[in-house]
Amino acid sequence: MSVMETVIKPSLVTEIPPADSAAALAHFSAALRFETDCWDVHAALTTRTADFVLLDVRSPEAFARAHVDGATNVPHRKIVAGYMNARWPQDTVFVVHCAGPHCNGAHRAAIRLAGLNRPVKIMIGGITGWLDEGFSLVAGPGAA
Repeated sequence: MSVMETVIKPSLVTEIPPADSAAALAHFSAALRFETDCWDVHAALTTRTADFVLLDVRSPEAFARAHVDGATNVPHRKIVAGYMNARWPQDTVFVVHCAGPHCNGAHRAAIRLAGLNRPVKIMIGGITGWLDEGFSLVAGPGAA
């Protein structure tokens, strides 16, 4: 086979072709309904425009060691109707996070909140993402 006859194989990236633009637009637009990022949460908290409750769903011990200033600690197992209804109105928007991409606590919390018909988004990256953005943490208690 000569150089001119060489068959160019797709890379592992394009072996499965990308979605068409309409499907990509729908997918990525929908993703923003389910998640937010650390930068946007930080901006809302520091400008005092937060129209949501930031829930850190890690253990109370991890929360006490270091957490986002303004977060409330509610481990995902405590997210039950009686507990949530006693503390927040039904239409409260929650943003949940855990330790980071290696942790599924935020997803567990989001499932529980959605099951209670509560509006919820996940802060992608969690504490790891927060620190990666250069934002600081505080220490101390703060459980709801």
